Amino acid sequence: MNIVLTPESEQKIKDEVSLGIYPDANTFVNDAIARAAEADREKLHKLREALIEGEESGVANNFNIDDFMAHMHEKHT
Repeated sequence: MNIVLTPESEQKIKDEVSLGIYPDANTFVNDAIARAAEADREKLHKLREALIEGEESGVANNFNIDDFMAHMHEKHT
């Protein structure tokens, strides 16, 4: 497999290897992929926990979708 890296990514790999943090570029890339996969697993785990918590919390009373959407828009923009 061949991949094309940005100059910045290529320099980052070279720097990490030259500092002795990684023995070679392959090890760096494999570690980066493993870290990304672990981060994905952690996000999925947290999402599942939040879904379970939401399901167990019961039915919402006096819920106003417009107020909720306005709050979420404020919070995330």
